[in-house]
Amino acid sequence: MATAGEEMYALVERLYPLCRSITGDGVRATLDIVGEYVPLQMHEVPTGTHVLDWTVPQEWNIRDAYIADTAGNRVVDFAASSLHVLGYSVPVSATMPLSELRGHLHTLPEHPSWVPYRTSYYKPEWGFCLAQETLDAMPDGEYEVRIDSTLADGHLTYAEHVVPGQVADEVIVSCHVCHPSLANDNLAGIAVATFLARALAERTPYYTYRFIFAPGTIGAITWLARNAERINGVSPARAEPRARGRVKHGLVLACAGDRGQLTYKQSRRGDAEIDRVMRHVLAASERLYHITEFTPYGYDERQFCSPGFNLGVGSLSRTPYAGYPEYHTSADNLDFVSPEAMADTLAVCREAFAVLDRNRRFLNLSPYGEPQLGRRGLYDALGGRSDTKQAQMAMLWVLSLSDGEHSLLDVAERSGLPFSAVAAAADALHGAELIKA
Repeated sequence: MATAGEEMYALVERLYPLCRSITGDGVRATLDIVGEYVPLQMHEVPTGTHVLDWTVPQEWNIRDAYIADTAGNRVVDFAASSLHVLGYSVPVSATMPLSELRGHLHTLPEHPSWVPYRTSYYKPEWGFCLAQETLDAMPDGEYEVRIDSTLADGHLTYAEHVVPGQVADEVIVSCHVCHPSLANDNLAGIAVATFLARALAERTPYYTYRFIFAPGTIGAITWLARNAERINGVSPARAEPRARGRVKHGLVLACAGDRGQLTYKQSRRGDAEIDRVMRHVLAASERLYHITEFTPYGYDERQFCSPGFNLGVGSLSRTPYAGYPEYHTSADNLDFVSPEAMADTLAVCREAFAVLDRNRRFLNLSPYGEPQLGRRGLYDALGGRSDTKQAQMAMLWVLSLSDGEHSLLDVAERSGLPFSAVAAAADALHGAELIKA
């Protein structure tokens, strides 16, 4: 039986050949495959729709592209890799000398065998990406250049999957689905998000978890524009009062499959509950990790954390964006990611959300002196346990800090006890009616 890591890797393999962009059939094909793993609600937003300060662009689709020499040999072929075409290239059909063609060619001289990933979303342009060694081998002369693409009014496509919780308050999990054949950025993020959704559905979580699969930047902006009322009531005339402030926490998943150590980028707030939870979980896990401060550059955490929304959304990755030479190149391939790394990223997400789900503030119902635990059977319940002392101390700490102001995470951090022990103590004390939420 395949492990979760192996299943995630198999999903990355299936998605890898597809040509994705910020719009188009490649995004739909990607979401159709993800939809085989978790049910998705698809959204199609028409070209020209105003979304915050942006406008949904025309839809781009591509069927074929190549550079051929005078003998008809395809020197550069889109069929070999979707990275070979500048993303959003306008159609072209021409014959031109190499001297003229060079102005439309993109290479990485410092890595002569790699193909770069380049785009031109909002400026009409065309071009090809190729290995420097391929360009070096091209003799002067005439070349046939063809890009069979269309830019036309259509739609921007994104999808959502919701895991219902005990309360309507939401945790959003976002990953971008716009990059072509780049395994770590962000097929690994898509795979981890998909399997995280499946794992959360195995139980009934406390929060409702909303997974957003959307193109980078414009997709997140579109989602925010279409959900502004339910986030924080940006448009009060259309908002439902019960829906305001529903999004409580969030996490952006990207670069989730390389072999580097985990990196958590904090929200713009820096002290959001998700920030505290991730710091605690990573520190307690004995993994190697980095914690970085928020910067307004990176992935879609910068959209969710923009001042008008100011959501408590951080970002989890392994080696962060632009932090490895293979970033945005053909070297970010299936060999660059591993089942073990994706499984580890998934495990951290599950651990963090388990803490987030159980982190509550309680009120001690017997606050004058220490309540007698023995006559309530609480000490007897600990008998014979190897962690009796720890469990007893957890109960005492929970009672001590259950003043309506301290959360269980506060208790764990102040006491130095594992969060799981603190949460178990709170369950026992709540069952004995010594504390209430």
